[in-house]
Amino acid sequence: MTTEPERTVTVQSSPSSPASRPSPRPLAEQDLRHGEPVRLTKWTSCGGCAAKWGGAPLAELMRQLGTAETSPELLVGLASSDDAAVYRLSDDVALVSTTDFFPPLVDDPADFGAVAAANACSDVFAMGGKVVLALNISAFPDDMEVAVIATILRAAAEVVAQAGGVVAGGHTIRCDEPVFGLAVQGLVHPDRIFRKSGARPGDVLVLSKPLGTGIVLAGGTAADKAEAVLGMRQLNRTSSEVLAALGSAVHAVTDVTGFGLLGHGWEMAERSSAVLAFEGAALPTYPGALAAARAGTRTGGDARNRAFLRGRVSSSATAEIEALAFDPQTSGGLLAAVAPGVLAELQGAGFHRVGAVVAGSATVILTS
Repeated sequence: MTTEPERTVTVQSSPSSPASRPSPRPLAEQDLRHGEPVRLTKWTSCGGCAAKWGGAPLAELMRQLGTAETSPELLVGLASSDDAAVYRLSDDVALVSTTDFFPPLVDDPADFGAVAAANACSDVFAMGGKVVLALNISAFPDDMEVAVIATILRAAAEVVAQAGGVVAGGHTIRCDEPVFGLAVQGLVHPDRIFRKSGARPGDVLVLSKPLGTGIVLAGGTAADKAEAVLGMRQLNRTSSEVLAALGSAVHAVTDVTGFGLLGHGWEMAERSSAVLAFEGAALPTYPGALAAARAGTRTGGDARNRAFLRGRVSSSATAEIEALAFDPQTSGGLLAAVAPGVLAELQGAGFHRVGAVVAGSATVILTS
């Protein structure tokens, strides 16, 4: 559970029937009249990418569905289980299609909308694409104030605009637990798609954002949580563009979300038939993340990620570093395997060196 953040928004108490609601007033006016803080997390049992289905049942579902792909124009689909689907439209243009949604992990409606949008757009950037269009996916309780929902959607639209796209519609249903996200479409050149596969022995591993969103939101101070929220609101657009400009020096890319650094690292290792070796001391973390992890804070996704990765990860790291590497991330950074010659340029652009790719059977190693 998250605690009440430093910045809160207040709204009118909701009537018992949606049909009886008056026209929503601006939130600022409601603040003056009622003074009740919005706490979105009171509606939820879990939030953000920690709500993601576990890797083990998801893998079994994929096995039962099968991965037959009948169209030669489908460049990336179920068979490769990458960050988004990619469909060739012409020799020079391919469509990148993805969707992502989850319950609130923060209390503030504007923060929730912005984080959800940044997280949904991230899959397009993880494929090397440019965001062009998004549709809202919404589920809200009948008695949630319309002004609160409007704030969520407005903040999401602003982030999509920053990503280079536009929100053109969506679909909303009733649900006791609020859920929000977006289906996002992007464009990429068919020959310049980032994939999870392709990491090579000798590559260095770089990460564009700190780790610890789940642990900080569950056990950090108010100031720590505010820093994590700022990080989650940050788009991966610039990081993707920096990687794209390096061309063939970038060998594999994914974004770090619900399966944590080690889970998404395993996906890259498996698809590349290589060993991903992460250096615990080199992992960037949000303020307060190490302290909260050292104090024993864990999220529900931690256990699911550990179960999924049993036998696939070898760790000699401390308990707190290990927890941060298993921690489900929401709107996490881009993880890339790149040629050593571009490391300095990437570090100058804000990436962190977090390990290396070495030869061997697919596995993930985490050292102290």
